[in-house]
Amino acid sequence: MPDQKPSKILVVEDDPAMREIVTHKLVSHGFEVTQAEDGRKALDLFQQNRPDLILLDLMLPEVDGFKVLETIRKNSDQALAKTPVIVLSNLWSSKDILSTQALQIQAYMVKAYFTTEEILNKVKEILTKQRSTAAAVAPPPVSA
Repeated sequence: MPDQKPSKILVVEDDPAMREIVTHKLVSHGFEVTQAEDGRKALDLFQQNRPDLILLDLMLPEVDGFKVLETIRKNSDQALAKTPVIVLSNLWSSKDILSTQALQIQAYMVKAYFTTEEILNKVKEILTKQRSTAAAVAPPPVSA
């Protein structure tokens, strides 16, 4: 069985310290991480790199996280449009949470309440769930 390629994570966070801490945690656990400090760069990297999961802050310069999420979900490539997203924000009003949930996010985590270990565990949980769902709907391999 071939080694599985590392999952690609796009970390979208305008706070350099937070971005580095989360990136370091993910990289140290074998993930391939790309970083964006604003929403415009996030959308560019999303198209170029086709990440397996996105960690998305909502309060971003250029294009806010709500618009980034909306743009992702409207992508004409259905596989890209369904990319799992974990919102990682300090916004915690029910209005903000509900508006992101309407765009099919996988989790909403308030930065102040979660450790990087808990964020890592959520990333792993969602990717595992995504892989098992993909395996369940994939056609059986063709034998030669």
